[in-house]
Amino acid sequence: MKTYRIHYYNAFSSFYDRFVSLHSVDKEGKLRKLLSDVSPLEKGDTVLDLCTGTGSMLTHLNDKVGSSGVVIGSDFSHGMLKEGQKKIGHYANIFLVETDAACLPFRSQAFNVVTCAYAFYELQGDAQDKMLKEVIRVLKPGRPFLVMEHDLPRNMFIRTLLYIRLLSMGLRRAITILKHEKEILERYFARVEKISTPSGRSKIMVCWTASKDPKA
Repeated sequence: MKTYRIHYYNAFSSFYDRFVSLHSVDKEGKLRKLLSDVSPLEKGDTVLDLCTGTGSMLTHLNDKVGSSGVVIGSDFSHGMLKEGQKKIGHYANIFLVETDAACLPFRSQAFNVVTCAYAFYELQGDAQDKMLKEVIRVLKPGRPFLVMEHDLPRNMFIRTLLYIRLLSMGLRRAITILKHEKEILERYFARVEKISTPSGRSKIMVCWTASKDPKA
């Protein structure tokens, strides 16, 4: 099944950006910029964009951390990362890593922030549990994981396109996650806040890890 999904995303990579912009009503990529803007990043920070796809978040995150920071985009699809390389080729501090989100090759407490856009509901089986535990492991104490996901679209044509895509992931489970991300995330993180986006087609969950000092 995992091999099938890799082939699926490799093939999907060439038109992935167009699908996301249609669904989220975000042809100019402003929602990913919004996700970057609400990320509490400072110059010199290190940030991971998990399931980065074609790397649409990476330059926005780089604007926050500057040339003294480090931006890493990880994905298990070589095809997606190949598309992403076209966007970040001239940035010396942006790196792409081909890896499974459920088994990250990074040291513990390596990142100030971890982001994930339009990929959380696609994780299957115990991969979601493992991924969230890995996120907590690689985040510095008291630092956030920011998730941006679709809301179910009102337009039936666009909703049908989304359902077709979700069939490969387990339709019922994916829709349950779309409707109940906050409850799922609260099982893992000390605090979860929801931010609505201007289009109303997407939402951002800001998930805070516990601080080392329980009184902090």
